[in-house]
Amino acid sequence: MGPVEDVLTSIEICAGAGGQAIGLHQAGFKHLALVEIDPYAVETLRANIASLKEWSWEREYCDVISDDVNNFIPIPRDEDRESDVKKGQGYLGRPLARGELGLLAGGVPCPPFSHAGKQLGKDDERDLFPRILELTDELRPKAVMIENVRGIKDAKFEEYRTYIQARLAGGLARHPVTGIYQNFDGLDYHICEWEVLEASDFGVPQLRPRAVLVAIRKDVLGEIKFVWPTATESPKSAFRALEESMNDRYAPYLKMGGDVARLAEQRLGQWKEKAQRAESKKDFGVAPTLVGGSKKHGGADLGPSRAKAAWALLGVSGVGVANSHDVSVAKKSQDRDLFREGGPMLTVEQAAIIQGFPENWKFTGGKTAQYRQVGNAFPPPVAAAVGTAIADVLRAAHERDRCKSSPEGVLPGHASSPSADSVNNRESARA
Repeated sequence: MGPVEDVLTSIEICAGAGGQAIGLHQAGFKHLALVEIDPYAVETLRANIASLKEWSWEREYCDVISDDVNNFIPIPRDEDRESDVKKGQGYLGRPLARGELGLLAGGVPCPPFSHAGKQLGKDDERDLFPRILELTDELRPKAVMIENVRGIKDAKFEEYRTYIQARLAGGLARHPVTGIYQNFDGLDYHICEWEVLEASDFGVPQLRPRAVLVAIRKDVLGEIKFVWPTATESPKSAFRALEESMNDRYAPYLKMGGDVARLAEQRLGQWKEKAQRAESKKDFGVAPTLVGGSKKHGGADLGPSRAKAAWALLGVSGVGVANSHDVSVAKKSQDRDLFREGGPMLTVEQAAIIQGFPENWKFTGGKTAQYRQVGNAFPPPVAAAVGTAIADVLRAAHERDRCKSSPEGVLPGHASSPSADSVNNRESARA
Protein backbone atom coordinates (compact mmCIF):
# COMPACT_ATOMS: atom_id res chain seq x y z
CA MET A 1 0.00 0.00 0.00
CA GLY A 2 1.39 3.37 -0.98
CA PRO A 3 0.92 6.55 1.02
CA VAL A 4 -2.11 8.77 0.45
CA GLU A 5 -1.07 12.42 0.50
CA ASP A 6 -4.18 13.70 2.26
CA VAL A 7 -3.76 11.34 5.22
CA LEU A 8 -2.63 13.48 8.16
CA THR A 9 0.35 11.74 9.74
CA SER A 10 1.76 12.65 13.13
CA ILE A 11 4.47 11.80 15.61
CA GLU A 12 4.08 12.58 19.30
CA ILE A 13 6.84 12.73 21.88
CA CYS A 14 6.27 12.57 25.65
CA ALA A 15 3.00 10.86 24.79
CA GLY A 16 2.16 9.78 28.34
CA ALA A 17 -0.94 7.63 28.60
CA GLY A 18 -2.44 9.04 25.41
CA GLY A 19 -4.41 12.16 26.32
CA GLN A 20 -3.02 14.23 23.45
CA ALA A 21 -2.85 11.21 21.13
CA ILE A 22 -6.56 10.51 21.64
CA GLY A 23 -7.51 14.10 20.89
CA LEU A 24 -5.35 14.28 17.76
CA HIS A 25 -6.72 10.93 16.64
CA GLN A 26 -10.26 12.30 17.01
CA ALA A 27 -9.18 15.30 14.94
CA GLY A 28 -8.21 12.95 12.10
CA PHE A 29 -4.45 12.47 12.58
CA LYS A 30 -2.89 9.05 12.09
CA HIS A 31 0.05 8.38 14.41
CA LEU A 32 3.27 6.98 12.97
CA ALA A 33 5.02 6.96 16.37
CA LEU A 34 4.23 7.63 20.02
CA VAL A 35 7.34 8.07 22.16
CA GLU A 36 7.17 7.73 25.94
CA ILE A 37 9.68 6.87 28.67
CA ASP A 38 7.32 5.71 31.45
CA PRO A 39 6.84 1.93 31.11
CA TYR A 40 3.33 1.94 32.58
CA ALA A 41 2.16 4.63 30.17
CA VAL A 42 3.77 2.75 27.28
CA GLU A 43 1.85 -0.37 28.23
CA THR A 44 -1.35 1.68 28.42
CA LEU A 45 -0.78 2.97 24.88
CA ARG A 46 0.03 -0.47 23.53
CA ALA A 47 -2.91 -2.18 25.24
CA ASN A 48 -5.49 0.31 23.99
CA ILE A 49 -4.13 0.41 20.44
CA ALA A 50 -4.17 -3.39 20.40
CA SER A 51 -7.77 -3.69 21.62
CA LEU A 52 -9.77 -0.70 20.35
CA LYS A 53 -11.41 -0.97 16.93
CA GLU A 54 -11.02 2.71 16.15
CA TRP A 55 -7.22 2.42 16.48
CA SER A 56 -6.84 -0.21 13.74
CA TRP A 57 -4.67 2.10 11.58
CA GLU A 58 -2.21 2.64 14.43
CA ARG A 59 -2.30 -1.05 15.23
CA GLU A 60 -0.80 -1.70 11.81
CA TYR A 61 1.40 1.36 11.24
CA CYS A 62 2.25 3.04 14.58
CA ASP A 63 5.37 2.33 16.65
CA VAL A 64 4.86 2.82 20.39
CA ILE A 65 8.43 3.49 21.45
CA SER A 66 9.48 2.91 25.06
CA ASP A 67 12.58 5.06 25.38
CA ASP A 68 14.01 8.45 26.27
CA VAL A 69 13.00 10.90 23.54
CA ASN A 70 16.64 12.00 23.32
CA ASN A 71 17.37 8.59 21.79
CA PHE A 72 14.54 8.75 19.26
CA ILE A 73 15.64 8.66 15.61
CA PRO A 74 12.72 9.38 13.22
CA ILE A 75 14.78 9.56 10.00
CA PRO A 76 17.70 7.25 9.13
CA ARG A 77 21.01 9.04 9.73
CA ASP A 78 23.38 6.60 8.08
CA GLU A 79 23.76 2.93 7.37
CA ASP A 80 24.47 2.21 11.03
CA ARG A 81 21.39 3.94 12.49
CA GLU A 82 18.06 3.16 10.94
CA SER A 83 14.80 4.95 11.70
CA ASP A 84 12.82 4.10 14.82
CA VAL A 85 9.68 4.66 12.74
CA LYS A 86 9.53 1.09 11.44
CA LYS A 87 5.89 0.03 11.18
CA GLY A 88 5.01 3.24 9.35
CA GLN A 89 7.27 2.17 6.51
CA GLY A 90 4.61 -0.40 5.68
CA TYR A 91 2.31 2.51 4.90
CA LEU A 92 4.87 4.88 3.40
CA GLY A 93 6.65 2.20 1.40
CA ARG A 94 10.01 3.55 2.60
CA PRO A 95 11.57 5.37 5.57
CA LEU A 96 9.99 8.66 6.62
CA ALA A 97 11.47 11.60 4.69
CA ARG A 98 12.20 15.15 5.79
CA GLY A 99 9.28 17.52 5.19
CA GLU A 100 6.77 14.69 4.83
CA LEU A 101 5.28 14.48 8.33
CA GLY A 102 2.02 16.30 8.94
CA LEU A 103 2.39 17.13 12.63
CA LEU A 104 5.03 16.87 15.33
CA ALA A 105 3.36 17.18 18.73
CA GLY A 106 4.52 16.95 22.31
CA GLY A 107 3.38 17.67 25.81
CA VAL A 108 6.90 18.26 27.06
CA PRO A 109 7.35 17.92 30.86
CA CYS A 110 5.71 20.75 32.77
CA PRO A 111 7.67 20.84 36.11
CA PRO A 112 10.26 23.32 34.77
CA PHE A 113 7.47 25.90 34.35
CA SER A 114 4.79 24.79 36.80
CA HIS A 115 3.59 27.14 39.56
CA ALA A 116 3.62 24.08 41.82
CA GLY A 117 7.37 23.63 41.35
CA LYS A 118 10.55 25.71 41.51
CA GLN A 119 10.09 27.08 37.98
CA LEU A 120 13.69 26.48 36.95
CA GLY A 121 12.72 26.62 33.28
CA LYS A 122 15.68 25.99 30.98
CA ASP A 123 17.84 25.10 34.00
CA ASP A 124 15.62 22.13 34.85
CA GLU A 125 16.97 18.79 33.64
CA ARG A 126 13.46 17.85 32.56
CA ASP A 127 13.21 20.70 30.05
CA LEU A 128 12.69 19.03 26.67
CA PHE A 129 12.03 22.10 24.55
CA PRO A 130 15.55 21.82 23.08
CA ARG A 131 14.77 18.26 21.98
CA ILE A 132 11.51 19.09 20.25
CA LEU A 133 13.30 21.93 18.44
CA GLU A 134 15.98 19.48 17.29
CA LEU A 135 13.31 17.08 16.04
CA THR A 136 11.55 19.92 14.25
CA ASP A 137 14.79 20.75 12.44
CA GLU A 138 15.31 17.11 11.55
CA LEU A 139 11.75 16.32 10.45
CA ARG A 140 10.56 19.72 9.15
CA PRO A 141 6.92 18.69 9.69
CA LYS A 142 4.12 20.73 8.19
CA ALA A 143 3.01 21.78 11.68
CA VAL A 144 4.28 21.70 15.26
CA MET A 145 2.16 21.64 18.42
CA ILE A 146 3.74 22.00 21.85
CA GLU A 147 1.67 21.84 25.05
CA ASN A 148 2.74 22.94 28.53
CA VAL A 149 1.41 24.47 31.73
CA ARG A 150 0.18 28.04 31.87
CA GLY A 151 3.29 28.97 33.88
CA ILE A 152 5.41 29.10 30.75
CA LYS A 153 3.51 32.28 29.85
CA ASP A 154 4.81 34.00 33.00
CA ALA A 155 6.93 37.12 32.53
CA LYS A 156 10.02 35.37 33.92
CA PHE A 157 10.01 33.00 30.91
CA GLU A 158 9.47 35.66 28.23
CA GLU A 159 13.11 35.49 27.17
CA TYR A 160 12.98 31.72 26.82
CA ARG A 161 9.71 31.88 24.85
CA THR A 162 11.33 34.42 22.52
CA TYR A 163 14.26 32.04 21.99
CA ILE A 164 11.93 29.15 21.13
CA GLN A 165 10.02 31.31 18.67
CA ALA A 166 13.26 32.59 17.11
CA ARG A 167 14.48 29.04 16.61
CA LEU A 168 11.29 28.25 14.71
CA ALA A 169 10.59 31.49 12.86
CA GLY A 170 13.85 33.43 13.01
CA GLY A 171 14.71 36.63 14.82
CA LEU A 172 16.79 38.08 17.62
CA ALA A 173 16.93 36.15 20.88
CA ARG A 174 19.24 35.39 23.75
CA HIS A 175 20.69 31.90 23.66
CA PRO A 176 19.71 30.18 26.95
CA VAL A 177 23.10 28.43 27.30
CA THR A 178 25.62 31.06 26.16
CA GLY A 179 23.59 34.08 27.25
CA ILE A 180 24.57 35.82 24.00
CA TYR A 181 22.00 37.61 21.83
CA GLN A 182 22.03 36.47 18.23
CA ASN A 183 19.90 36.51 15.10
CA PHE A 184 18.55 33.05 14.38
CA ASP A 185 17.73 32.05 10.83
CA GLY A 186 14.77 29.99 11.99
CA LEU A 187 13.27 26.95 10.33
CA ASP A 188 10.73 28.74 8.10
CA TYR A 189 7.76 28.39 10.44
CA HIS A 190 5.00 30.87 11.14
CA ILE A 191 4.30 31.18 14.87
CA CYS A 192 0.58 31.06 15.66
CA GLU A 193 1.33 32.40 19.14
CA TRP A 194 1.15 30.79 22.56
CA GLU A 195 -2.52 30.44 23.47
CA VAL A 196 -3.79 29.57 26.94
CA LEU A 197 -6.81 27.30 26.63
CA GLU A 198 -9.07 26.46 29.58
CA ALA A 199 -10.15 22.81 29.58
CA SER A 200 -13.58 23.62 31.01
CA ASP A 201 -14.36 25.58 27.82
CA PHE A 202 -14.22 22.31 25.88
CA GLY A 203 -16.50 20.11 27.97
CA VAL A 204 -13.85 18.95 30.45
CA PRO A 205 -15.24 19.18 34.02
CA GLN A 206 -11.97 20.61 35.31
CA LEU A 207 -10.23 23.96 35.63
CA ARG A 208 -7.07 23.09 33.72
CA PRO A 209 -5.48 25.96 31.77
CA ARG A 210 -2.84 24.80 29.31
CA ALA A 211 -0.46 26.85 27.18
CA VAL A 212 -0.26 25.65 23.59
CA LEU A 213 2.17 26.77 20.89
CA VAL A 214 1.26 26.09 17.26
CA ALA A 215 3.73 26.71 14.43
CA ILE A 216 2.99 25.99 10.77
CA ARG A 217 5.54 25.81 7.99
CA LYS A 218 5.35 28.99 5.92
CA ASP A 219 5.12 27.23 2.57
CA VAL A 220 2.19 25.19 3.92
CA LEU A 221 0.33 28.09 5.52
CA GLY A 222 0.67 30.58 2.68
CA GLU A 223 -2.46 32.75 2.63
CA ILE A 224 -4.45 30.35 4.84
CA LYS A 225 -5.33 31.61 8.31
CA PHE A 226 -4.97 29.44 11.39
CA VAL A 227 -7.90 30.01 13.74
CA TRP A 228 -7.59 29.10 17.40
CA PRO A 229 -10.51 27.06 18.74
CA THR A 230 -13.01 28.87 20.94
CA ALA A 231 -15.21 27.52 23.72
CA THR A 232 -17.39 24.71 22.47
CA GLU A 233 -19.50 24.01 25.56
CA SER A 234 -20.70 25.65 28.76
CA PRO A 235 -18.85 24.50 31.88
CA LYS A 236 -19.68 20.97 32.99
CA SER A 237 -19.78 20.50 36.76
CA ALA A 238 -18.03 17.73 38.64
CA PHE A 239 -21.45 16.68 39.93
CA ARG A 240 -22.84 16.08 36.43
CA ALA A 241 -19.65 14.32 35.36
CA LEU A 242 -19.45 12.00 38.38
CA GLU A 243 -23.08 11.42 39.39
CA GLU A 244 -23.56 8.15 37.48
CA SER A 245 -20.28 6.64 38.63
CA MET A 246 -20.88 7.69 42.25
CA ASN A 247 -24.32 6.06 42.18
CA ASP A 248 -22.70 2.89 40.83
CA ARG A 249 -20.07 2.87 43.57
CA TYR A 250 -22.60 3.19 46.39
CA ALA A 251 -25.20 0.85 44.85
CA PRO A 252 -23.87 -2.47 46.31
CA TYR A 253 -23.97 -1.05 49.84
CA LEU A 254 -27.44 0.45 49.42
CA LYS A 255 -28.68 -3.04 48.58
CA MET A 256 -27.22 -4.59 51.75
CA GLY A 257 -29.78 -3.07 54.05
CA GLY A 258 -29.29 -2.28 57.71
CA ASP A 259 -26.60 0.05 59.06
CA VAL A 260 -24.41 -0.28 55.96
CA ALA A 261 -27.21 0.85 53.66
CA ARG A 262 -28.13 3.74 55.94
CA LEU A 263 -24.51 4.91 56.06
CA ALA A 264 -24.17 4.56 52.28
CA GLU A 265 -27.33 6.59 51.74
CA GLN A 266 -26.11 9.27 54.14
CA ARG A 267 -22.64 9.58 52.55
CA LEU A 268 -24.00 9.58 48.99
CA GLY A 269 -26.53 12.23 49.98
CA GLN A 270 -23.82 14.37 51.57
CA TRP A 271 -21.71 14.19 48.42
CA LYS A 272 -24.63 15.13 46.18
CA GLU A 273 -25.63 18.04 48.40
CA LYS A 274 -22.13 19.54 48.41
CA ALA A 275 -21.44 18.90 44.74
CA GLN A 276 -24.79 20.35 43.65
CA ARG A 277 -24.39 23.37 45.91
CA ALA A 278 -21.04 24.07 44.26
CA GLU A 279 -22.78 24.41 40.87
CA SER A 280 -24.17 27.78 41.98
CA LYS A 281 -20.70 29.20 42.70
CA LYS A 282 -18.70 31.36 40.29
CA ASP A 283 -16.75 28.39 38.90
CA PHE A 284 -20.00 26.42 38.33
CA GLY A 285 -18.81 23.45 40.36
CA VAL A 286 -16.03 22.59 37.93
CA ALA A 287 -13.29 20.47 39.52
CA PRO A 288 -9.85 21.94 40.31
CA THR A 289 -6.78 20.90 38.34
CA LEU A 290 -5.81 17.28 38.86
CA VAL A 291 -2.22 16.91 40.06
CA GLY A 292 -0.48 13.77 38.92
CA GLY A 293 2.78 14.14 40.79
CA SER A 294 6.01 12.59 39.51
CA LYS A 295 8.53 9.93 40.35
CA LYS A 296 10.42 12.48 42.44
CA HIS A 297 7.51 14.31 44.04
CA GLY A 298 3.87 13.71 44.84
CA GLY A 299 1.83 10.61 45.40
CA ALA A 300 -1.60 9.23 44.66
CA ASP A 301 -3.63 12.11 46.08
CA LEU A 302 -5.42 15.10 44.59
CA GLY A 303 -2.67 17.63 45.18
CA PRO A 304 -1.47 20.14 47.76
CA SER A 305 -3.61 21.64 50.55
CA ARG A 306 -5.21 24.25 48.31
CA ALA A 307 -6.36 21.61 45.82
CA LYS A 308 -7.64 19.35 48.59
CA ALA A 309 -9.67 22.25 50.01
CA ALA A 310 -11.21 22.87 46.59
CA TRP A 311 -12.13 19.20 46.28
CA ALA A 312 -13.66 19.28 49.77
CA LEU A 313 -16.10 21.94 48.56
CA LEU A 314 -17.22 19.40 45.95
CA GLY A 315 -17.75 16.76 48.63
CA VAL A 316 -14.64 14.77 47.67
CA SER A 317 -11.77 13.74 49.94
CA GLY A 318 -8.47 14.52 48.28
CA VAL A 319 -6.20 12.65 50.72
CA GLY A 320 -5.79 9.68 48.42
CA VAL A 321 -7.17 7.70 45.51
CA ALA A 322 -9.81 5.03 46.06
CA ASN A 323 -9.65 1.45 44.92
CA SER A 324 -11.61 0.74 41.76
CA HIS A 325 -15.26 -0.17 42.24
CA ASP A 326 -14.74 -3.94 41.92
CA VAL A 327 -11.59 -3.98 44.08
CA SER A 328 -13.28 -1.90 46.77
CA VAL A 329 -16.16 -4.40 46.99
CA ALA A 330 -13.81 -7.41 46.95
CA LYS A 331 -11.43 -5.98 49.56
CA LYS A 332 -14.25 -4.45 51.64
CA SER A 333 -12.38 -1.12 51.62
CA GLN A 334 -15.57 0.97 51.62
CA ASP A 335 -14.73 2.64 54.95
CA ARG A 336 -11.58 4.05 53.38
CA ASP A 337 -12.90 4.66 49.88
CA LEU A 338 -16.53 5.76 50.32
CA PHE A 339 -17.61 6.26 53.92
CA ARG A 340 -15.21 8.96 55.11
CA GLU A 341 -16.80 11.94 56.82
CA GLY A 342 -14.90 14.17 54.40
CA GLY A 343 -16.52 12.45 51.44
CA PRO A 344 -15.58 9.67 49.02
CA MET A 345 -12.18 9.53 47.38
CA LEU A 346 -12.08 9.40 43.59
CA THR A 347 -11.18 6.21 41.76
CA VAL A 348 -8.73 6.27 38.85
CA GLU A 349 -11.70 5.79 36.55
CA GLN A 350 -13.41 8.87 37.98
CA ALA A 351 -10.21 10.91 37.71
CA ALA A 352 -10.14 9.90 34.03
CA ILE A 353 -13.68 11.26 33.65
CA ILE A 354 -12.55 14.56 35.17
CA GLN A 355 -9.63 14.61 32.70
CA GLY A 356 -11.89 14.01 29.70
CA PHE A 357 -10.70 10.52 28.70
CA PRO A 358 -13.15 8.34 26.75
CA GLU A 359 -14.77 5.61 28.81
CA ASN A 360 -13.17 2.78 26.83
CA TRP A 361 -9.59 3.96 27.42
CA LYS A 362 -8.05 1.76 30.14
CA PHE A 363 -4.88 2.27 32.19
CA THR A 364 -2.23 -0.25 33.22
CA GLY A 365 -0.02 -0.60 36.30
CA GLY A 366 -0.83 -0.21 39.98
CA LYS A 367 -3.24 2.37 41.31
CA THR A 368 -0.57 5.05 41.86
CA ALA A 369 0.94 4.50 38.41
CA GLN A 370 -2.49 4.69 36.81
CA TYR A 371 -3.46 7.84 38.66
CA ARG A 372 -0.23 9.59 37.65
CA GLN A 373 -0.92 8.73 34.03
CA VAL A 374 -4.34 10.34 34.31
CA GLY A 375 -3.28 13.33 36.39
CA ASN A 376 -0.40 14.30 34.10
CA ALA A 377 -2.37 14.02 30.87
CA PHE A 378 -3.43 16.66 28.36
CA PRO A 379 -7.27 16.54 28.27
CA PRO A 380 -8.27 14.80 25.02
CA PRO A 381 -11.11 17.25 24.17
CA VAL A 382 -8.67 20.19 24.25
CA ALA A 383 -6.15 18.32 22.11
CA ALA A 384 -8.97 17.46 19.70
CA ALA A 385 -9.99 21.11 19.40
CA VAL A 386 -6.46 22.31 18.64
CA GLY A 387 -5.80 19.31 16.41
CA THR A 388 -8.91 20.04 14.38
CA ALA A 389 -7.80 23.65 13.85
CA ILE A 390 -4.40 22.42 12.60
CA ALA A 391 -5.98 19.70 10.47
CA ASP A 392 -8.26 22.23 8.78
CA VAL A 393 -5.20 24.26 7.72
CA LEU A 394 -3.31 21.20 6.43
CA ARG A 395 -6.32 19.98 4.46
CA ALA A 396 -6.95 23.42 3.01
CA ALA A 397 -3.29 23.66 2.01
CA HIS A 398 -3.42 20.25 0.37
CA GLU A 399 -6.55 21.20 -1.56
CA ARG A 400 -4.97 24.49 -2.63
CA ASP A 401 -1.81 22.80 -3.86
CA ARG A 402 -3.77 20.07 -5.60
CA CYS A 403 -5.86 22.65 -7.45
CA LYS A 404 -2.75 24.58 -8.47
CA SER A 405 -1.20 21.46 -9.93
CA SER A 406 -4.27 20.76 -12.10
CA PRO A 407 -4.41 22.43 -15.53
CA GLU A 408 -8.08 23.25 -15.01
CA GLY A 409 -7.49 24.41 -11.44
CA VAL A 410 -9.80 21.76 -9.96
CA LEU A 411 -9.39 18.02 -10.27
CA PRO A 412 -12.49 16.00 -11.17
CA GLY A 413 -14.05 14.37 -8.16
CA HIS A 414 -12.25 16.68 -5.71
CA ALA A 415 -14.59 19.63 -5.48
CA SER A 416 -15.51 19.11 -1.85
CA SER A 417 -14.53 21.82 0.58
CA PRO A 418 -11.70 21.41 3.10
CA SER A 419 -14.24 21.76 5.91
CA ALA A 420 -16.30 18.89 4.48
CA ASP A 421 -13.15 16.78 4.19
CA SER A 422 -12.38 17.65 7.80
CA VAL A 423 -15.75 16.40 9.02
CA ASN A 424 -15.49 13.19 7.00
CA ASN A 425 -11.98 12.49 8.28
CA ARG A 426 -13.01 13.05 11.90
CA GLU A 427 -16.01 10.75 11.52
CA SER A 428 -13.74 8.12 9.99
CA ALA A 429 -11.29 8.42 12.89
CA ARG A 430 -14.06 7.74 15.39
CA ALA A 431 -15.51 4.76 13.49
